[in-house]
Amino acid sequence: MSIDAIRKEVRQWLAENYTDEIKAAEEGSEVYNDWIKQLGQKGWLCPGWPVEYGGAGLSFEEHIALTEEFTAANVVTGFDGQGRNMIGPTLLEYGTDEQKAKHLAPIARGEIQWCQGYSEPGSGSDLASLSTKAVRDGDHYVINGQKIWTSGAHLSQWIYVLVRTDPEASKHDAITLVLVDMDQPGVTVKPIKLISGVSPFCETFFDDAIADSVVGEINRGWTVGKRLLQHERAGISGMGAAGASANLTGPYHLAELAKQYCGESESRISDPAMRDSVIRQQQNEYSLELTLRRSRAENDTGETLSYATSIFKAVRAATVKANADLAVQIRGSSGTGWEGDSFTPAEIAATRHWLRSRASSIAGGTNEVQINIIAKRVLGLPD
Repeated sequence: MSIDAIRKEVRQWLAENYTDEIKAAEEGSEVYNDWIKQLGQKGWLCPGWPVEYGGAGLSFEEHIALTEEFTAANVVTGFDGQGRNMIGPTLLEYGTDEQKAKHLAPIARGEIQWCQGYSEPGSGSDLASLSTKAVRDGDHYVINGQKIWTSGAHLSQWIYVLVRTDPEASKHDAITLVLVDMDQPGVTVKPIKLISGVSPFCETFFDDAIADSVVGEINRGWTVGKRLLQHERAGISGMGAAGASANLTGPYHLAELAKQYCGESESRISDPAMRDSVIRQQQNEYSLELTLRRSRAENDTGETLSYATSIFKAVRAATVKANADLAVQIRGSSGTGWEGDSFTPAEIAATRHWLRSRASSIAGGTNEVQINIIAKRVLGLPD
């Protein structure tokens, strides 16, 4: 099927099925969940996956076309980025046939949600220093320890966890990636309330929890874990096919916002200093998105996972934070609203988004870590 034919098919199907009721449905509602199931039945939640695992078997170019049509129609596709964009692709590469058969189809159908057990209170940027242990007991591993910043853990049914399986080996050579069912007595989740007022992050505790299975080789989880992080960074940066959903105008339409708060003269922002700031920010956003588009266009196979993910992830994080900074700055004193009738809902949301955006340069590995990776792996600089 040609790309044009795929676009036509998607548009027609959305016109018939993506109703106003679905568009207005709240996440988690019955209408919303039924919609996610419909997309899953089409294979459109994981369109690039093989059909046998619940995908649509689309090529990279076909996947991009689908994503662009979804974006044009403002289609929602659910929250489980951890499953679809991180552990799912990792299992496709490193998983056993049994693991693929058990886990991939439920992810592709939107039936389950996954979370990540990587960081610990004392092991963040130096992830290889993690101390959560897994000890062999018969035919399974028993896990004890704590993970932190486990996004969506309070909503998830499964978690993939980096654990230490050999206390005598060097820190990088003693790590294993395991899959854990969260519905067991040995797993406890506690939300972490952020300054923005929401709790997407959690602490997760393991007390004699049982691992379901090991991904890849025992004591070789550092290699698998790093590969998964490349999938995560590709998703954050917009390098993959899903990144074709990026909006070149930016989430805040800064120019129109500045005209509203700073005044407008001859269809331009009245304040020349603010006008210059908005232009520079929009130029940076356009440059990033166009570079990503070029990267995708030059990619024949869809294989985006190289150390370039660190470059794009670091730039994306800085761009997101700068956008949020400017959106608050434009509003002046109205950009400091937390609650109260003197602030509009949009102003309050902008303040909270600004606070939440501070984490952009931490998620998926801090920008400092990304810069080190770029220096070593891309530029070849010495340690």
